[in-house]
Amino acid sequence: MGVRTALDEVLTAPAIIDAMRAADDLAFEAARDPGARTIRLLHRVARGEDELAAIAATHALAGMLDEEASRVLVDLMADEREFEREHAAWALGSGLPRHEAVGALLGMVVAGGFAGMLAQRTLEQWSGFAPAPLVAGVEGALLGIDDPAPRARLVETLGLVRDRLATAPLVRLASDRHEPEPVRIAAIAALGQRSDPIAVTSTLETIAADGGFPASVARLALVDLAADEPIRRRRGGSGATVAQLFLHADIDSGMTTAGAGDNGGIATLLVRLGDALVRDPDTGVDRVITLSRGSVTAALDDLVSVEASERGHGYGRIPLLHDPVPASEAWPLRVATRRGIRRILRAAGGVDVLHLRMADVGSLAAADVARELGTPVVFTLAPDPHAVIDSLDRSGRLGRGDFGRVDRAEHFWFRTRMVHRLAADAAHTVLFPRPHLEEDLRRLVGVDLASDTARRTIVPEGVDADAIDRAIAEAEAHRDEAEASPALGELRGLVEALAPERRGLPLILTVGRLHRVKGMASLVEAWATSSVASRANLLIVGGDLASPSADEREQLARIDAIVPVAERAQRGLLLPGHRSNDVVARWLGGARLGVPGAVAPGGVYVCASLKEEFGIALLEAMAAGLFVVGPDGGGPATYVEHGETGILTATWDVVRLASALEEAVAMVQGESDGRRVERSRRMVRERFTVQRMAEALGGVYRTAVRDEAGLLESADRAR
Repeated sequence: MGVRTALDEVLTAPAIIDAMRAADDLAFEAARDPGARTIRLLHRVARGEDELAAIAATHALAGMLDEEASRVLVDLMADEREFEREHAAWALGSGLPRHEAVGALLGMVVAGGFAGMLAQRTLEQWSGFAPAPLVAGVEGALLGIDDPAPRARLVETLGLVRDRLATAPLVRLASDRHEPEPVRIAAIAALGQRSDPIAVTSTLETIAADGGFPASVARLALVDLAADEPIRRRRGGSGATVAQLFLHADIDSGMTTAGAGDNGGIATLLVRLGDALVRDPDTGVDRVITLSRGSVTAALDDLVSVEASERGHGYGRIPLLHDPVPASEAWPLRVATRRGIRRILRAAGGVDVLHLRMADVGSLAAADVARELGTPVVFTLAPDPHAVIDSLDRSGRLGRGDFGRVDRAEHFWFRTRMVHRLAADAAHTVLFPRPHLEEDLRRLVGVDLASDTARRTIVPEGVDADAIDRAIAEAEAHRDEAEASPALGELRGLVEALAPERRGLPLILTVGRLHRVKGMASLVEAWATSSVASRANLLIVGGDLASPSADEREQLARIDAIVPVAERAQRGLLLPGHRSNDVVARWLGGARLGVPGAVAPGGVYVCASLKEEFGIALLEAMAAGLFVVGPDGGGPATYVEHGETGILTATWDVVRLASALEEAVAMVQGESDGRRVERSRRMVRERFTVQRMAEALGGVYRTAVRDEAGLLESADRAR
């Protein structure tokens, strides 16, 4: 193709997503022709006004493995544009160390954020080749910085240098009681990664005996010091051990935090799925370990239980050593996340398969651990963020001229590259069903489903239909004058707190995180501005109202601007916050069948998400027999029959969403029998239960384990 032709394809691609894919060809051609002309051409484009092409040129320079190309990347670290400095820092990690760039990279580490994570990652990749300049650079930087947070980030970076040169300063910082606690914590955690454990064991034991938070971290570090020993495999049965991860949730067997912060449908799914995998002997899975964030104390307790377990569904908490933050802001927690994942997998005696689902810092860290431990990965592949990029491009809200600046906030380039890397490295990829799956993956992601079909499987997500059935039975019994369950009693109490004229109306119900992607504020606006507002109350289940995150505060502020708190009771808006999955199931039953004297039967469920790859909450509502409103793209279109079991609409458009609400309420009120209800419930029961999902994934896991064993046998024969 040639560099010039490849560059022209980037510059003239009809869509942003096409240009991003063309950037791979540009990098390939630049690596084939690493001459002075190529470097001058790419340098000029990297300095140009087309921000998308500038990023593509920067990464093409990184693949050239040329001294002059590396010098250009170092020069780009001084570019006035922040996005260009960020991508140059990332790109430098592909080559050999550049001592003149260490200072600028450490400056980015000090500043923190996503760019700081990229800079730290590059310095870590260099540290094995040139530890001395990095240790000297960090120690020099520490002399001029007193602020605990950036100082702690520098110490964490020092801890990534495995050379003995870093041990003495880490011991000194960990032991210094005058250092701010975040700095000591960073040093203590890093001591657990040393290759010279004898020199640090006594330090950690002394700190562990002192008590307090540093002592707990020291106990974790002592566990890490034993990591040089080979993993002791345990096999209590013939089945596989599977680890599954969602970092940004506090996952427990009771799903008590569902709907708070980032604890969305994926957290609920992993609990139900893990239980189903170990319950059904046909899946071939004996043990599931679900990993999520948690406290240091919980992490220490989990290590004991995980190490002792041979069967069943257990949980492993990953201590982030930091207050919880939204997923979009969690990238700087990469190092703590990686250490926590490695610690749990080693305590488990290794796992046979690690299942990853998100293009986030959890998967980034987990993929590193999987490579280190030789663990095969199963990856759930979806066109995300590809579909978002394409949608913004088509709507005119994202263009070449501002791509870099938008990318600084959304990290589109990094996340798409991460999806491609995870899919390429995975032993097996899992796909969600969607109406145009093959076309979408080819156009958006560049994946041809017709190739390598043996390593790709379409698996629908599923819900616990039995739990929904039990909830429906409770609602039916209460309708027939049995005493209300605690959950239905709570729902009654919520409605009775409304104005008298609002009691006895049907419910419009939605469940999920209070996040802009979930469209909660947009739903309130659509309901409040439609005729439905006078005929149905709106119940929004989700969010941590006692201690809301930044995303939750944003949605609550928007909701309050539409329906002020003082007017909620009069206008019929209910915001009780998050509830457990079992309570939600009973409220779904109450919304459909009614709660005598409080809620009229014939409610409607609404998912107002801007995007929904599949939609677990929608399926739960349909399993309860509710008529639903959902987005007309992504997964819901594969199971919602428009005009029959629900309404599919452009949920991002408040006017169209309001129209869909009016149509849905009218259709339910016009029903004369239960045929539609039974149709929805039967569809879920036959196609979308968590038990069916477990059966399908069990086959995927068995295939991944078998293929990995075959690969190792082939490698042994080739010796």
